[in-house]
Amino acid sequence: MSDKPRILVLFAHLDLGRSRINRAMLAAIADLDGVQVHDLLELYPDFYIDLAAERRALLAADLVVLQHPIYWYSAPAILKHWQDLVLARGFAYGPGGTALHGKAMLQAVSTGGPASSYCPGGGHGAPLAEYLRPFEQMARLTGMRPLTPLVIQGGHTLSDAEIARHAARYRDLLAGFRPQAAVTAVGD
Repeated sequence: MSDKPRILVLFAHLDLGRSRINRAMLAAIADLDGVQVHDLLELYPDFYIDLAAERRALLAADLVVLQHPIYWYSAPAILKHWQDLVLARGFAYGPGGTALHGKAMLQAVSTGGPASSYCPGGGHGAPLAEYLRPFEQMARLTGMRPLTPLVIQGGHTLSDAEIARHAARYRDLLAGFRPQAAVTAVGD
């Protein structure tokens, strides 16, 4: 068995061509060893997900990354569809559903609105963490350790330099990931 961690990035974006943040993040990790990116909309434009292939990729991964912008307080629909189909009872949870136990899960998300809009009294009324809780719970139910999310907010107004710094942080985080060191779980 290799000491190099295996990282599966489940990527979902409705219009990557117009994305400054997610495009920069993908470019930053493109040459990392051990990182496999599944662009869900590119792989499954018809939403017919190859369950066997996705489950094999999950089984091989030490870290599962959900990379996406926040759309209507959640992820793009393809990621939810992926969850509904791939994370089935008996595979990911429930009796016999231990396939993901011990893996780490990282949310790498972006918002168009600034952090100030994600607070009581702000335009969105609650902290972003409230909207990320379903993914955190999904990780827990499936036996994964949810890591502290990597978040960048205010995407509509960020400078190219700010986006580049964030993309470099993302690269460093994935390049430095070690399964045994993944103890910074949400709530710790």
